[in-house]
Amino acid sequence: MGDVNQQLGQIRGRIDQALSAVEGDKSASPVLTAVVREFSVKAEKASRTAAAGAERDAVVELEQAGDSAKAAAEADTGAGEASRKAVLDAHLAICKLKASL
Repeated sequence: MGDVNQQLGQIRGRIDQALSAVEGDKSASPVLTAVVREFSVKAEKASRTAAAGAERDAVVELEQAGDSAKAAAEADTGAGEASRKAVLDAHLAICKLKASL
């Protein structure tokens, strides 16, 4: 699990991209925006948790936030395709990391 911190950093980049996409999407709902913001906050926390040696806990918690973001993106019929794809890509990235643990 030595490269978990590095992978979390890459995933955090994807989450930041998703947040930028959603925040820039005038059609995205406030709920989607709030959930993706929380996903971003959890990514920051996950980095600290993993750095403290609890990599698995960090990944599991971040995946749960990703699950919420994915559900919100799929439910938001007003969100643009680019926003939806960015959120789904970020979710998939954390799922892949969890599966590799």
